[in-house]
Amino acid sequence: MSYVAEEIVSQPDLWLRAADAAADAAAALPRPGERVAVVGCGTSWFMAMAYANLREAAGQGETDAFAGSEFPVTRLPGNQGQSPMNRPYDRIVAITRSGTTTEVLDILKTAGARSTVLVGDVDTPAVTLARDVVALPWADERSVVQTRFATSALALLRASLGEDLTAAAADARRALELPLPLDPAAIEQVTFVGRGWTNGLAQEAALKCREAATFWTEAYPAMDFRHGPISISATGRAVWAFGEVPAGLRGDVEATGATFVHAPALDPMAHLVTAQRFAVALAEHKGLDPDAPRHLTRSVILP
Repeated sequence: MSYVAEEIVSQPDLWLRAADAAADAAAALPRPGERVAVVGCGTSWFMAMAYANLREAAGQGETDAFAGSEFPVTRLPGNQGQSPMNRPYDRIVAITRSGTTTEVLDILKTAGARSTVLVGDVDTPAVTLARDVVALPWADERSVVQTRFATSALALLRASLGEDLTAAAADARRALELPLPLDPAAIEQVTFVGRGWTNGLAQEAALKCREAATFWTEAYPAMDFRHGPISISATGRAVWAFGEVPAGLRGDVEATGATFVHAPALDPMAHLVTAQRFAVALAEHKGLDPDAPRHLTRSVILP
């Protein structure tokens, strides 16, 4: 079994551990009413998107999510770098498994606000740069392809908003046993869609298939899908939805000949577990090593 396959299986137990850890981490996490920016790269950015939407929906305060490279800063002329952020955030929350990603470290170095980092590897620069640290070494991973660290971080953040993760963990156990909704040998392309916080999950599901199996996937907000992307839907392809499905979307997709995948009985994060399993199955079908994705390393460290 690949490392990533083992790490996928470990998620239900780790989500419960993350939920238990949320109380101890409370002092390091955003307080109600704070204006918060959540940053990350790749998978961590998609978890930031999900948390930002959930926090605002819970009435906890304005929350924005940024890819690390796109965080709003004032660029200085020439090669002088950048000045601290030019927006009045009370706190920056950085999600980084490795603790070494260049874009995230640059933000922490220049942050004028209080900073919190959720990190897998505690012996890294991010830990020394952030004011508050939420350490999740028990969710760190050996595979380059990230699964359990990201979902455990999101589980902890969901619990910090008052959610009970018991049902989500139970759903994840079910998701580990359910048949895959698509045959890796018979599908040409998948588009993942989501609404609200599950848009981040859709983006992450698409990334997992691209990373692990070099497979053609796209991801969009579910309501925006009919504004163009639906044009690629066809027989032999699929649209995989997370969370709430817009009225009429299933029918519009099936009219193209594409397969529509949805699991309304599962917590959306548990449905992501199914997508992770699908990504590994795609890689194995193609004879690829899902632990060693093409052109990728565990962390992007720039000179």
